Amino acid sequence: MALPVAASAEGPECVVLLHGLSRTDYSMKKLERELAESGYSVANTDYDSRHHSIEELADVAVESGIAQCEQHLVRKIHFTTHSLGGILVRHYLARKPIAKLGRVVMLAPPNQGSEVIDVFGNMPGFQMFSGEPALQLGTGSDSVPLTLPPAHEYELGIIAGTRSISPLFSLALPDRDDGKVSVESTKIDGMNDFIEVPYTHTFIMQRQEVIDQTLYFLRNGHFIHHNSDDSDSTLQPTL
Repeated sequence: MALPVAASAEGPECVVLLHGLSRTDYSMKKLERELAESGYSVANTDYDSRHHSIEELADVAVESGIAQCEQHLVRKIHFTTHSLGGILVRHYLARKPIAKLGRVVMLAPPNQGSEVIDVFGNMPGFQMFSGEPALQLGTGSDSVPLTLPPAHEYELGIIAGTRSISPLFSLALPDRDDGKVSVESTKIDGMNDFIEVPYTHTFIMQRQEVIDQTLYFLRNGHFIHHNSDDSDSTLQPTL
């Protein structure tokens, strides 16, 4: 478990949580609790991920999280995202700076798009089930992630899953994957650190190892890896 965030006369640090496609803030509740127990203010932001475009959602979701953080007069605003949530943060930061921006952790982000959308996106009922933004997450000419700049302006850590419970979707993916996104597709130029964990896309944010690694990155700017000699390490993950 990560150590509590040190108190500061300048105010607390805040973490904005952004859930993934067709999910709600409930999916991030465990992460929310552990961040709060570690001393962070937390804005677990709920947004309607199914009925608006990525362009619209980026402003709504990110600005809602920032506003919740600012109610606590925070000194830093971090982000931890699942799946689509990471693309919303990237889209927002490509257009607008965040003055108190701290670190960003993305869990299973489709940073290079997902071939699942390419293969299954036009099937009857897919958009109804997955939501409007899903069709913007492919790898073709209408892919929003592929239009976004690299992450050179902020500290970014990415956690990718390697276990799938969606064998049909995995057939569409060219690499090791989490059932929705390939490991390679989570990566982005400019990221500060990257790890793989043996969990699925759907439940990666609820796994204790992932939560511990997220807390560690927010505090230190890097993850815990095998053979690390970091004296502050409180984790011994199996990655």
